[in-house]
Amino acid sequence: MGIRENIQRVRERIERAALRAGRNPGEIRLMGATKTVPPEKIREAYGAGLRLFGENRVQEGIRKIQELKDLPIEFHFIGVLQSNKVRKAVENFSAVHSVSSLKLARKISSAALQKGISYPVFFELNLGAEESKSGFSEKEFFSSLEELSSLSNLKPLGLMTIPPLGEDPQPYFIRLREILEEVKGVFGPQFKELSMGMSDDYEIAVEEGATILRIGRAIFGERK
Repeated sequence: MGIRENIQRVRERIERAALRAGRNPGEIRLMGATKTVPPEKIREAYGAGLRLFGENRVQEGIRKIQELKDLPIEFHFIGVLQSNKVRKAVENFSAVHSVSSLKLARKISSAALQKGISYPVFFELNLGAEESKSGFSEKEFFSSLEELSSLSNLKPLGLMTIPPLGEDPQPYFIRLREILEEVKGVFGPQFKELSMGMSDDYEIAVEEGATILRIGRAIFGERK
């Protein structure tokens, strides 16, 4: 099937999962995860109604942003963000989903200060304690709350996680939702987003409260 049909099928499955959970499907944003996806396919997805896209690499994302600047696309950064790419990420992406440490949060806040803005971010939690993945451990996140909330040039929107591959994702989605509820009061009313769920588990994520789904393969096919 083509990109348009894939998007329609994904949206239908999102709606069914939301209704099973007693949720309003309109609360859930579908993001096209476009690592290695060429601009022409992003343009095709835009033509099929997709407006939010996520990139994993800063330079690759900037090239696509520039090539597609005639379209009112919203690009978020969803990959591992290196310290030396922070300024470019802040200048080019609407938000970063992968704020994985206090050090990175400080750098993003500093870059946003230089730009004179309050920059939208998600804090990434490594709930599976995987050495191969970045992200705050639960302990690190809770011990960092005071300083994270004091970084005045950050606009925290919510939390992000990627469950361990091959494990049941549901407990990780449930725990992320629980943590969001626990810390809502620290960051303010805008702190309500859960960026969780990808091509293999997005229906479970919807049932457990996801508000942004990062879908690549189910929309664009296998990466080459």
